[in-house]
Amino acid sequence: MSKAIYLNPNSRTWTFARKSQAGTSAQVLSFHRTLPDYAETPLRALPDLAASLGLGHVLLKDESARFGLPSFKILGASWAVYRAVAARLGLLADHDAESGVSISIQDLGARAKNAGIRLLTATEGNCGRAVARMAAYLGIPVRVYVPGFMADATRAAVRGEGAEVVALDGCYDELIPAVWAEAEADGNVLLVLDVSFGNYETIPSYFVEGYSTMLAETERQVLDATGGKPATHAIVPCGAGSIAQAVTEHFKSAERSERLGPASVVAVEPTAAACLMASLRAGRSVTVDAGDTICCGMNCGTLSTTAWPVLQAGVDASVVVEDGESHRAVLELRDRGVLAGPCGAAAVAALRRICADAKADLGLDWNSVVVLYCTEGPREYEIPA
Repeated sequence: MSKAIYLNPNSRTWTFARKSQAGTSAQVLSFHRTLPDYAETPLRALPDLAASLGLGHVLLKDESARFGLPSFKILGASWAVYRAVAARLGLLADHDAESGVSISIQDLGARAKNAGIRLLTATEGNCGRAVARMAAYLGIPVRVYVPGFMADATRAAVRGEGAEVVALDGCYDELIPAVWAEAEADGNVLLVLDVSFGNYETIPSYFVEGYSTMLAETERQVLDATGGKPATHAIVPCGAGSIAQAVTEHFKSAERSERLGPASVVAVEPTAAACLMASLRAGRSVTVDAGDTICCGMNCGTLSTTAWPVLQAGVDASVVVEDGESHRAVLELRDRGVLAGPCGAAAVAALRRICADAKADLGLDWNSVVVLYCTEGPREYEIPA
């Protein structure tokens, strides 16, 4: 077995028993439909890739343009900001597919502005831009902390959403103490992060709920694309773990397993920031020294504390890929007419790796229906040697 793959023995019998949550999938979808330009993102069939790997279907969920932003992050950020601002104001913010919206974006924004609420976040790029977009919808200010090494073009994109951008030395993990201290010092500041730590868990849980819209879309689209066959495998980038947590909870839920059958989940990371694989091997959540990687959206050295128990129990395989593999996957997708960044293309690289080294172990064959989550659109990056 390649050292780049870890097969998780814990996952074989684990199912996720969904707890009662304020943000159900129907509520979240109802909310997202109230935002400007909501539309399902496409599920793209890659039949030649499937045939070359001996698989039934390979389907790519293309999140390169969600609400006009180059990432899935706006799904989580919008719901998290909406719920968090409403909670700060003491308002109910539930949505229902039948009864509709409990409080509109416009009304919430007006109340937040009158209360002097300001948003604060830290980002490697896409999440901060998404939080800034939601702040713009509400008409309230937002400050975004970024690593000093962030590319000027990425900073400009965040600033273009109306955010104040503050650059600090260090990686993403090293920004957290700064934003936490600022939020603690000012009662009008609302800290919005998709990573949980200590007692900071509620808002990150809203991000995870927000991704349910993407997952509900995927299930419908897969059945349409395959003539009624459900997904048997899902491959998702990990990073700090929120999106991988959402995918794992969905595909390993008891309800989904009873309705559509079991599915395996594979999480992919860059070798420079493989905190999930290190944690799975150690049997506990560990921090790794994150190095340079073109997969900057996954350049996280520590897992979200609420994601780790789910990933430890439910992820079937952890795969690490080199930057060169992710770059080649970007080119491969481009040749197929799909424009993706390296974080999104890493799912393709992971599929190739497991088909080469662990295909039988993960039950991949001509009957398999594999969903790849392409989580970011094209962007500039330094091409690896």
